[in-house]
Amino acid sequence: MGDVADADHRASLVEAVERLGGLDLLVLNASTLGPLPMRPLSELTAAELGDTIRGTAGANAALMIELTAPLLRRQGVVLGISSDAAVEHYETWGPYGAAKAALDHLVLTFGAETGLTAYAVDPGDMRTRMHQDAFPGEDISDRPLPGAVVPRLRALLEQRPASGRLRAADVALPRENVEVPA
Repeated sequence: MGDVADADHRASLVEAVERLGGLDLLVLNASTLGPLPMRPLSELTAAELGDTIRGTAGANAALMIELTAPLLRRQGVVLGISSDAAVEHYETWGPYGAAKAALDHLVLTFGAETGLTAYAVDPGDMRTRMHQDAFPGEDISDRPLPGAVVPRLRALLEQRPASGRLRAADVALPRENVEVPA
């Protein structure tokens, strides 16, 4: 466990990956909603906005950059976990959406610059603590658990289409994983 925003933690991760001889897959999933309770951009300080972007886009990008050599050695894949908030505009979601849009851009540009396969994937709404923080006091039990998106992420990695931004729901599942209505 650690914080990818912490340079010492990133350095220890890079050392561990180097000892293993490289990296096949880097999943960039660390993120923050920003200040809670969520509020309009006009009510945020520059520091609050900057902290959110640094914590989501900056820290993940720093780790990705620091792992360039181990990723290249194995022709690894970079998978940035995105959000529909990166391309849609929801009230009070400005810091998070901006940070995810920045992460998408950094991941996909990294892929273009290095030749590595890079994806920015919107997993869809999920029942997570962070999503609950966005909707305090509301019942979010209708949202799927994060594990529900795993088969689509695995299918993406097996199919290995060209780099780009995708929605997990649009990734075709192998026939054996497709549910047939009773």
